[in-house]
Amino acid sequence: MRQSSTRWLGATIAVLAVAAIGAYALTAGSPASAANSAGCGKAPTLTSGTRTIQSGGKSRSFILKIPDSYNNNYAHRLAFGFHWLGGTASQVAGGGSDGYAWAYYGMQSQSGNTTIFVAPQGLNNGWGNSNGEDVTFTDDMIRLIEADLCVDTTQRFSVGFSYGGAMSYALACARPTVFRAVVAIAAPGAISGCSGGTQPFAYMGIHGISDNISAGRSLRDRFVRNNGCTPQNPPEPARGSLTHIITVYSGCQAGYPVVWAPFDGGHQQGPVDGCAGCESGARSWVKPEVWKFFTQFGSGPTPSNPPTSSPPPGQQNVQIVGGQSGRCADVPNSSTTNGTQLQIWDCHGGTNQRFTYNSSSRQLTVYGNKCLDASGQGTSNGTRVVIWDCHGGANQQWNVNANGSITGVQSGLCLDASGNGTANGTLLQLWSCHGGGNQQWSLRN
Repeated sequence: MRQSSTRWLGATIAVLAVAAIGAYALTAGSPASAANSAGCGKAPTLTSGTRTIQSGGKSRSFILKIPDSYNNNYAHRLAFGFHWLGGTASQVAGGGSDGYAWAYYGMQSQSGNTTIFVAPQGLNNGWGNSNGEDVTFTDDMIRLIEADLCVDTTQRFSVGFSYGGAMSYALACARPTVFRAVVAIAAPGAISGCSGGTQPFAYMGIHGISDNISAGRSLRDRFVRNNGCTPQNPPEPARGSLTHIITVYSGCQAGYPVVWAPFDGGHQQGPVDGCAGCESGARSWVKPEVWKFFTQFGSGPTPSNPPTSSPPPGQQNVQIVGGQSGRCADVPNSSTTNGTQLQIWDCHGGTNQRFTYNSSSRQLTVYGNKCLDASGQGTSNGTRVVIWDCHGGANQQWNVNANGSITGVQSGLCLDASGNGTANGTLLQLWSCHGGGNQQWSLRN
């Protein structure tokens, strides 16, 4: 996922969660009711791609990604991804060398068509925010998008790396009632400003201990104070530990959590668990933690209540790609034997990774005659997902949901990468739906 930027350092990184803190929702307060934008119910005129608008007397651009299964009666999340100094909107939208798995800082691959994404382009490839012009640009993008598309106005989010993290922090300060939460990755300080900055706001900071971590702590501590959290000195990993530690502050005002995630590494956006010198957004713990932080806040979709839009198009000869791992559902060794359990494996496009989804029969077939099957007609957690001759039974029927989950019709359970695994060979099973990244899937040609 390495991308060109004058801000990148080639420092050793690695991270393994030392503290798996409980559900963020404990500090998030009650879910807010969805507030539909003016674009709800309208036939959209905006399309995915690069758009140019006038803002503050200047020509500004951004890349818009509308879900493939966009439903103008369903209020979507709206999520911004701000690039680093010297970076571009295209690098954020494209995910660099990690591609789709890291697009929009990994959010797109986990969103399951529930979210509209925006990658803005900074002036001079940065976010100087002179006289608040980049905040105004953000206001103008929101105004344009929400007038045309259906957005839940209580579910706006922003994430950015380095200068982009500073810009997300600036939005937390200046637009606390517009955005619901932000994540700042390796923000080098308040270099995009902090107009206002006195109100409570849901904030997550991610920072390498070898990367001017005092700057990250300072940004974090503003919202520790604003949110009324109990002051503390949260633990940070030791150099050479190849770990990261996540702390959810206690005592924060309901609905306004503060999360701190320092890691043993430098100025990086995609540190990889337990791997010195490695960096990959597709394999990083950052991706699922960011998405978990954002999706705790209420009125977004849940696995038990997906939007009623149809699944995405292009369901012939598709790959089933894991949102957390970036790897494909795979029949081991191209076996055609009944009862072979599926796994995830690096995507290579072979026939053992090519599936067809029939929305009328709700079957997922491979090789043209083998169906995804809940082994033994099982309906309990841990039931193996295997291939079997197609027979039309309920244990071979699946719902491909617009929220990114794939659920068994008979069991109501989710297709799940066992043990939250992301490595080649991780087996697929059924498990109670919880919305985690290991239960998020996309169908890709």
